[in-house]
Amino acid sequence: MSKTATLEFDGKKYEFPVTVGTENEIGIDIKKLRGEAGLITLDPGYKNTGSCESAITFLDGEKGILRYRGYAIEDLAEKADFLEVAYLLIFGELPTKEQLNKFTNDIKEQSHVDEEMKKILDGFPKSAHPMGVLASLTSALIAFNPSSVDVSSEEDMYKAIVKILGKFPVLAAWTLRKKNSLPLNYGDEDLGYVENLHKMMFEKPNKTYKVDKAVIDALDKLLILHADHEQNCSTSTVRMVGSSHAGLFASLSAGISALWGPLHGGANQAVIEMLERIKEDGGDTHKFMQKAKDKEDPFRLMGFGHRVYKNFDPRAKIIKKSADEVLGQLGIEDPVLDIAKGLEKEALEDDYFVKRKLYPNVDFYSGIIYRALGIPVEMFTVMFALGRLPGWIAQWREMRLKKEPIGRPRQIYVGENHREFKALGSR
Repeated sequence: MSKTATLEFDGKKYEFPVTVGTENEIGIDIKKLRGEAGLITLDPGYKNTGSCESAITFLDGEKGILRYRGYAIEDLAEKADFLEVAYLLIFGELPTKEQLNKFTNDIKEQSHVDEEMKKILDGFPKSAHPMGVLASLTSALIAFNPSSVDVSSEEDMYKAIVKILGKFPVLAAWTLRKKNSLPLNYGDEDLGYVENLHKMMFEKPNKTYKVDKAVIDALDKLLILHADHEQNCSTSTVRMVGSSHAGLFASLSAGISALWGPLHGGANQAVIEMLERIKEDGGDTHKFMQKAKDKEDPFRLMGFGHRVYKNFDPRAKIIKKSADEVLGQLGIEDPVLDIAKGLEKEALEDDYFVKRKLYPNVDFYSGIIYRALGIPVEMFTVMFALGRLPGWIAQWREMRLKKEPIGRPRQIYVGENHREFKALGSR
């Protein structure tokens, strides 16, 4: 027997069906609430509102669980590479060897970016933030690929997906190379997806490209850990924009802009900026841990705790190991990274932080790794976008295939009531 929820208002009762997810998440279906009761819900930030039913990602913040299509993030980070995870998220199943080879080769075939895109990039000053540049270049792809995606055609959808997966790393690398005054380049088809990305970003015209395997492994894991995270701000933005039947590239560009914000994708950048401030103040980690405990002190510890994961961030446990390996392998001497390790040690041992579950999160460790790899702090969110790309694609594809209605939230109006218009001379 199906369950219902009863709402009583002004002496009348209204019943609404209850939806139960495969992980026993329960939601009240209020599609008919306004029509039947003349009411709407008020939920600033949509913290208690389910905007869709999705089969892509499951997370349980209390238990520290994150799964893509049913697979534990721990298993995927250890046993799969980024393109396997991308295929899983987008198409619902882990690829066979043949499917993965075709997917990889098709992405490589689409990795060429029209030369005229360079003219658009030339129009940006070096001071432009890479996320603004990336959002603009992604949107500009529409001009070079004007036909809309026929979502009823699997072939059409597949072509659009491999096209953006091929071109997006090139655009991301170009934003960095412009900032670093390096000539724009293309990838190497003999390299894997992540190593190719790294080469495009860092290859110097007068040096032979070399990279450590530990670096590529760490980057691969970071991209996997960031690949999707349920209905967060940027993912919801992609789905909302796509619900108007805007194209894939336009929807992704909107997602990039949403990710740019410091409360979302900019968190790992905020970690390094905090570490820099501590360094400039003398590098006393104990002093700043005390400041973090003081409710009257405006200082906030960035990269610790998580608004969704209440006990621990499963991604942080995975990437901490990679951070330790990369720092050990590269033998980097950096006072900022020394400060980071000092903060980590104190937070994991101090009762105040332990009791409040203020553990180092994925943003803390990803910021450390990106700095160790020589990635400028302004590029951190671009790296996040590279990882999140397959998740955005999967969410956009799911939303279009399910023919979800256009997003149109309601509001509670709290402005002026009707007023008589006054002529200019009477005001």
